[in-house]
Amino acid sequence: MHHEIQKMREIALVYLDRSGGLQKFVHDCKKYNDSKQSYAVYRFIISINPSDIAELDAMLGNCILHNPIQAAQIFQSVCFIAIKTLSLIEQLQTEAQVSILLKPTHLPPLPSYVLSLSAFPFNYTSQRFYMSEGIAIAMGTVTKYTQGARFLCTEETCPFSEGSFRYIRVHLPGATESATVRNDFVCSLCSSPLQEDMKFRVLGDKQIVEMIDAKALNALKGFSNDKSHFRIQTFTVFLRDELANKMKIGNHYKIIGIPACVQNGLQATACIEVNSVQLCNPNGPSFVSDNFKYLLSLTSSSCWRFTAILANIFASQVVPPGTYNTLKLAILLSLVQTCEKENADYLDLLIVTSDTLVIDRLLNYSICLLPRGIRHPPSSEIFPSVSKDKHGTGSASIHACSAVLAKGGICYIGDLSSYKKDKLELLQSVLESRMTTVFIPGKKYGEEADQQVTISVQTNFWSFVDVDSSSKKHIQKDNFLIGQMDVSLIPPNLLDVFGLLIYREFPSCQPSSLVHHILKKAINPEAMLYKVSQQFRMQDYEEFILFAKNLHVELSSEAENLIQGYYLASRRVRRDSIHGSTLSASALKILISLSKAHTKLSLRKKVLEEDALIAILLLESSLTLKHGKSALCIAPNPVFPFDLSDENSLQQRDSYLMQCHHQLLKFIGAYGPGIQTNANEE
Repeated sequence: MHHEIQKMREIALVYLDRSGGLQKFVHDCKKYNDSKQSYAVYRFIISINPSDIAELDAMLGNCILHNPIQAAQIFQSVCFIAIKTLSLIEQLQTEAQVSILLKPTHLPPLPSYVLSLSAFPFNYTSQRFYMSEGIAIAMGTVTKYTQGARFLCTEETCPFSEGSFRYIRVHLPGATESATVRNDFVCSLCSSPLQEDMKFRVLGDKQIVEMIDAKALNALKGFSNDKSHFRIQTFTVFLRDELANKMKIGNHYKIIGIPACVQNGLQATACIEVNSVQLCNPNGPSFVSDNFKYLLSLTSSSCWRFTAILANIFASQVVPPGTYNTLKLAILLSLVQTCEKENADYLDLLIVTSDTLVIDRLLNYSICLLPRGIRHPPSSEIFPSVSKDKHGTGSASIHACSAVLAKGGICYIGDLSSYKKDKLELLQSVLESRMTTVFIPGKKYGEEADQQVTISVQTNFWSFVDVDSSSKKHIQKDNFLIGQMDVSLIPPNLLDVFGLLIYREFPSCQPSSLVHHILKKAINPEAMLYKVSQQFRMQDYEEFILFAKNLHVELSSEAENLIQGYYLASRRVRRDSIHGSTLSASALKILISLSKAHTKLSLRKKVLEEDALIAILLLESSLTLKHGKSALCIAPNPVFPFDLSDENSLQQRDSYLMQCHHQLLKFIGAYGPGIQTNANEE
């Protein structure tokens, strides 16, 4: 056995030399040596590539993967000999003072190395490396823990009573603070009690994170075709030292670590001591289905037809084809305009309707097309909240809640009129800044000072307002402008920060077809009532949206000029003597976001004037509902003025949109002279 360990030490030294780890180790030693300060523990991080080591020596490779604590002792011995041989740290006395943390770059891509966070039983007794992944749903504040400590014999005549570094305690995976620095140790020489030398205690940073398997988000969707049952619970992750604050709440991570069981009184908690953290960005599909490709080729003669047909047939499992086309187009645009990048283009939807049942079903169905589509449960908070950490540390723990869990997706918050004033004000603040601040009172959570943690909210929000119920709660105004709706129940500032306000149009087909659809679905929920439901399945739409949202699009100069011209002209037209322009500064961002979304939905990479026109018509329709008609004077349903029943109706729609384009150019020419100069001023 001794011969095998000696051989593994030699291989470890060879690996460190070849991989550049020895050079890094010498550099780290120099920092300790230059400080001239004596420590109880000298901590070193060694990056390990298991594949490279297994090629050098299978036994050492196996030891690292399946017995990392013993492997760390082998590297500890090698490093101690190197320090003494090369005189790297003058203050170091014993091998026990060298603490080695092995960080594997990866693990073999085999099932036995993957720790499923939704499988049972949870294997936390093997004390070896596992790879796992999940979403950070709660994060504690950074606290201190004992990395290492020195103990001295209490017997004054004992050689180990002073100046000795024989008795060193270091933190091991899963060990609690009380296990690392106990008071029941005895001297091996004289059997007297040992006492900690507090001057040499080495402290490190510790952060507790709660993670959950990404599958758990399926339980927060309003509708799903997946009928399978599964059990998922959160698991605790310990981030220590250089890994503290490496995670952000709501993000998806791959972690490599050692499972352990932490005892807290009578309660035992399974946890993972993390060695490495990697942000996980699942790539979308690199293709769309053949049916979508064929549809795209058939409609290539027009920039408007493909998206029109997409909206027309979308969600045929929930509503009949040809109904709610404007709303369905807006939903598709919002779905493809989702992104986890900061300062992304967002597209929030607020729907005014009396058909709350149908609209709710349609929105529920739509959020399931994204991995991060969340339906906010009314019993919980929309934005992050703070509570005491459940592991007995007494520190604060921040919980993600719906908006953060929907990162890079959609947060559907239901009926807006059901929220109280303070919640609506918070929602308005988040929609304006895409940030939310969590206040942590220091006195309550054992800290010296209060803290404020700012969290980014990278999601699109969907909501609706029931016009029938809202009209009973307040007195309606009498002085409406042409085309304006009574939305006085919603605070005007909140109304402005929502990207699009959509009034659900009456079904363009006979109302009886919608009733017929609802009744048939109630009798047989699994029935495919239309041929398009079989040709374009829910899975096809999922793949299509994931592909389209990852397209990188750029504005053409023509589209940019059209957007700027409309924006400037509208600011001049839409103004009153008291409040000035009723067109908010965020309207320009919304126009660009809508234009880019329509380009993505068309599977193109350059924003054309045709995309900008659809964006302008949608925004102008939204502004008409809020403030009444302007000099542009568009039709009540400008994007879908006709039923799309055949190719002639598509041609008729194209001709209509061309007329809208000419009308828009006249509007810009009349009310927005000197576009280039004024664009710079704006």
